[in-house]
Amino acid sequence: MMVHPEGGYFVETDRDPLRVPNPFSTEKGSTRSGSTTIHYLLTPKTNYGGFHRNRARTVHTLHKGRGRYVIIHADEVASKDFPGGYGEGNAPESEKWTGKARVETFIVGQNVLAGEKLQWIVEGGKYKSSYLLPDEEGGSSSEGLLISETVIPGFEFEDHDFMKADRMKALVTTEQAKEMNWMLHSDA
Repeated sequence: MMVHPEGGYFVETDRDPLRVPNPFSTEKGSTRSGSTTIHYLLTPKTNYGGFHRNRARTVHTLHKGRGRYVIIHADEVASKDFPGGYGEGNAPESEKWTGKARVETFIVGQNVLAGEKLQWIVEGGKYKSSYLLPDEEGGSSSEGLLISETVIPGFEFEDHDFMKADRMKALVTTEQAKEMNWMLHSDA
């Protein structure tokens, strides 16, 4: 496994050899892999993944551990002039969004009867962050969180960006920003 730029560790386990048209490029004939899959691991020493987003849809599958996911639905409040907030140059954040984004949070874990999720999907354009929870509800320790992520069409780092503090302030309330600020990536 290698250190992941978001936090934690990863290893790519599959890159589909099928090439499909690249929906994120204006370059004629641009293609990419049909899908990619990684294993992603958070550990007690690397216990969170900073807020980031991808352009493509990601299917997450839990293998081990428990964690909390926080999703900021930026795609739902993107201005028509700056679709998705991508490629907006130096425009002020206030012009990129039509209002405050919905924030969703849920626990991933094995206790499905308590509402924990074994599988979840995050559509492109949404910012997500995750962090470890104790392996057992009410417990105090974690051995880590291991998931698989399958991205369709395939992931490329050019489709990825970290949320910066000014964007968080534009997307959520002041109170929410104070509560979630620690989940910003250290380089953001």
